[in-house]
Amino acid sequence: MRKRAKILLVYTGGTIGMIKDYETGALKAFNFDELLQNIPELKILEHEIHTVSFEHPIDSSNMNTECWLQIAETIAESYDEYDGFVVLHGSDTMSYTASALSFMFENLHKPIIFTGSQLPIGDLRTDAKENLITSIQIAGLQRKGKPFLSEVGLYFEYKLYRANRTTKINAEHFQAFASPNYMPLAESGVYLSVNDQAIWKADKKQKMKLHKELCRDILILKMFPGITADTVEYLLSKENLKGVILETYGSGNAPNDKWFLDILKEKITSGLRIVNVTQCIGGSVAMGNYETSTELKHIGVVSGKDITTEAAVGKLMYLLEKDLSPKVFKTIFETSLRGEMS
Repeated sequence: MRKRAKILLVYTGGTIGMIKDYETGALKAFNFDELLQNIPELKILEHEIHTVSFEHPIDSSNMNTECWLQIAETIAESYDEYDGFVVLHGSDTMSYTASALSFMFENLHKPIIFTGSQLPIGDLRTDAKENLITSIQIAGLQRKGKPFLSEVGLYFEYKLYRANRTTKINAEHFQAFASPNYMPLAESGVYLSVNDQAIWKADKKQKMKLHKELCRDILILKMFPGITADTVEYLLSKENLKGVILETYGSGNAPNDKWFLDILKEKITSGLRIVNVTQCIGGSVAMGNYETSTELKHIGVVSGKDITTEAAVGKLMYLLEKDLSPKVFKTIFETSLRGEMS
């Protein structure tokens, strides 16, 4: 007889648990128990489902590192008791949170599946029910009595992605997320089709470890035509700044003006970690392919390869707390730790 999987459902807030305030027309959070009452289908799932929710559900725009830690600790405290976890989260910052958790959990042996919806659970045309039900089914997948998945995933509109490969691409369509540089882990149709070759293979011999320390002293600097020396100098001179994600053009290109390179070189020499990430939705940084990126490589800018900005934020926050030398930091950042880059 197949063992029933035990799933913990963690509710943080988001559209999936919202109702409309008919006086203002705005969406607001409502009681988590009411959310479950709106999905009676959960009672006929083959898995045993338990629930926990934030005392004060939040809009994902208010998500921060303290909330990330609250989600992570909730899962860690129940880690041995459950076979899988489903996190309900607002879609706007879901890729940031899910990516961060993929780095916070080292040697993860069980699935943590993030999901949400574009329409509230009570809406007639909602996508919430399918997203939630299938996420729970995926979190409960087993092989030989053990959890089949061992990574942080994001499920939305019939597709399961590796969370740290995702980005939100649409605010209106049900297909809100994409994984431009990595194939889906699973697709839901008449049958649930899992891509075994795409699944992250965890080291079963190592125990799960939760990293709770994250460095918030970072910023994202997006290149645009006409950016000035004063602007770059001002931003990179922020007190206690430890790391910068440099969003460049195409395959990692940026202005090769002397003032720009001089500022970056000075900051890198003083200890600032600068990571090069492309603004493009798909593709990879390849510093040196063009003259406008060759010098970035020479002065010590780290290549983000095909990592998303969302994953780069989580990885940078995670690594900056490790007090690594510039050389070691570069080596580790340019290495795939949780399948976040090719």
